[in-house]
Amino acid sequence: MKEFIANILRGMVIGIANVIPGVSGGTMMVSMGIYDKLILVLTHFIKRMKEAVALLVPILVGMLLSIAIFAKIFSEILFPRFPLQTNLFFIGLILGGLPVIYGKVRGNTIRIPQIIAFLLFFVMVVGFACVGEGGGSSADISFSAGNVVKLFGVGIIAAATMVIPGVSGSMIMMILGYYNTIIDTINNFINALKVFDIAAMLDTFVVLVPFGIGVLTGIVAVAKLIEFMLKKYPLVTYWAIIGLIAASPFAILIMMEIATIGVVEIATGIVLLAVGFFISLKLGA
Repeated sequence: MKEFIANILRGMVIGIANVIPGVSGGTMMVSMGIYDKLILVLTHFIKRMKEAVALLVPILVGMLLSIAIFAKIFSEILFPRFPLQTNLFFIGLILGGLPVIYGKVRGNTIRIPQIIAFLLFFVMVVGFACVGEGGGSSADISFSAGNVVKLFGVGIIAAATMVIPGVSGSMIMMILGYYNTIIDTINNFINALKVFDIAAMLDTFVVLVPFGIGVLTGIVAVAKLIEFMLKKYPLVTYWAIIGLIAASPFAILIMMEIATIGVVEIATGIVLLAVGFFISLKLGA
């Protein structure tokens, strides 16, 4: 039961991270020490069904709960009103996971391929953050075969970036112009569900079904690729992941919109960074 509750909490952190631009759900998975397990059960779901269900169900429950309860609070209240403190809290969550992932490479000689992998993925994440402007655009979601295919493709891309540590799926969706569309549709579905408006719920399925199928396809495909890389080139892969994670705080700060920073904001932000670090350290234990 204790592990079940811990996985729900982990799922809640991952769920919030996946809807906040600049924050990586994959990074949160690594930070909380469940990344390798998730990749394993996703790529061998049939063989490890009992283990997969025990791990995935509470995480999915946590993700859905956080999206339904906290996503709006973070996106509409905490980030607009307390951008520095909220972002530093997430940076603390990210940094708290570095000791876990560094333990995978500790004691091994650092060679040129590892250095190249670290730098390449570090630069990639910071580069995405630098061009990740203009999230206000919304994509066309009128029902058509073309838009169904587009939503399926966006789902695959979103899933890939959600699974890969250091890359923010929501940030990539902002660049593609689908972030507001998906978030608004999810909120519309939740509002319709609250009053059990079946017609309104069905309207959202035009967007959510092809997008959701794309997400599932992307998660499995990327998980397979990452499993292959971890088996064949473990040190290079882990150093690439470290590069992605190390770049995440810079990416978050680059994308942060803030008018003024005072002493109170800095002090409370540092406290929340420490809180986030502690939470991540404990959940990753």
